[in-house]
Amino acid sequence: MTTLSQPTFSVPRLRAEVDGEVLGPRDAGYDAARAVRQRTIDRRPAAIVRPVHAGDVSRVVSIARETAVELAVRSGAHSFAGHGVAENGVVLDLSAMKAIQIDTETRMAWVETGLTAGEVTRALGTHGFAIPFGDSASVGVGGLTLGGGVGFLVRKHGLTIDSLLAAELVTADGELRYVDADEESDLFWAIRGGGGNFGVATSFCFRLRPVATVTGGMLLLPATAKTIASFVGAASDAPDELTTIATVLGAAPPQSFIPAEHHGRPVLMAQLVFAGEAGAEQALAPFRALGPLADMIRPQPYPDLYGPEPDGPSVVAANTMFLDALDESVAEAILAHLRQSTAQVAAVQLRVLGGAVARVPSDATAFAHRSRRMIATVAALDTKPGHDDWVRDVPSALHQGERGAFVNFVGDEGGERVREAYPGKTWERLAAIKREYDPENLFRHNHNIQPAHE
Repeated sequence: MTTLSQPTFSVPRLRAEVDGEVLGPRDAGYDAARAVRQRTIDRRPAAIVRPVHAGDVSRVVSIARETAVELAVRSGAHSFAGHGVAENGVVLDLSAMKAIQIDTETRMAWVETGLTAGEVTRALGTHGFAIPFGDSASVGVGGLTLGGGVGFLVRKHGLTIDSLLAAELVTADGELRYVDADEESDLFWAIRGGGGNFGVATSFCFRLRPVATVTGGMLLLPATAKTIASFVGAASDAPDELTTIATVLGAAPPQSFIPAEHHGRPVLMAQLVFAGEAGAEQALAPFRALGPLADMIRPQPYPDLYGPEPDGPSVVAANTMFLDALDESVAEAILAHLRQSTAQVAAVQLRVLGGAVARVPSDATAFAHRSRRMIATVAALDTKPGHDDWVRDVPSALHQGERGAFVNFVGDEGGERVREAYPGKTWERLAAIKREYDPENLFRHNHNIQPAHE
């Protein structure tokens, strides 16, 4: 009797079948290549592949399917859960795929998913355009977009996926597919917010937004309950041209732009961006009336908002939720929880939504939280774990309405939290699409949506 052997996975096989670089555990550069932004995560993959074209991606996906090896896909390696690296698996690192084609006449651009938000923003900035990415230059375009994308332009131009016109992705069968609103429209719906569950996105086609000079920068305020509530109220009432990202720090760092008497005390550090042709000073006036400790807001080219990222401790715990109201009592609860933290840095970030986000129907994409007022993210940053108990307690203290989560900010928190990112019929539709395109759940090293049962 003859038995068929399982196809084997090996580094030599990968090197023979792909054009891109393949690193094994014994190769120089392996340790640097396996590192992710979450520095507390230490996993050793069997191989790291850096494809140079979609054909390489297709081959790696096919090999992973044939050999049943764990497959991790990374664009910028920013996942809170460390999904960009798998123990004893193969890492598909897209960072060598950086082609960009800009058409200023049609106001469209094709962008490969190894590019970062900063790289694309700088390239578009020379033409006076932008795509509404996040607020970190080093975040990869791939994961950022697939999860929805919330950044400096969210109230003016919506989520990143609201500018997505089409995509090319390799599905679990190894096929490279073109998807848009007309061609494989269910799959196109799913990748706009459904994460990496449905394939490896190799390139995106985005609608370009005319954004040249903005009025923006950092505003530093003392973090009292009244100031926090007043800031959120002003952000909610602001015109759509103004987007705010406010971070309440439990203790101000000893930096030169912060008055010495406020070092170690709670502060509200906010990024404000006005992306309009006129009316900036009027829109910013309510915030400046709160008595800033430092005001760095100024007219500047949009790409300049993506400055150098600080080198500090890694996020060791985070918890994200949606809030629909924030008054002084909620603000005081936030401050109380920050005081409980023993982490090097304890923070609660508040992103007021509305505007263009809310004008898109909740069922138009897999991002189902269009009507929620703000995203709140609690984070503990440290050089080692063990300072995160207070982070887990915050949702029960601040809980409002239906539980929910923004998937790009979810860590390794279990399946229930993933379900909160995709409530009700959104989950059911995603699971059905998953069954069609990835019935064996090859793409599972992510915030996983399992295929629906027959």
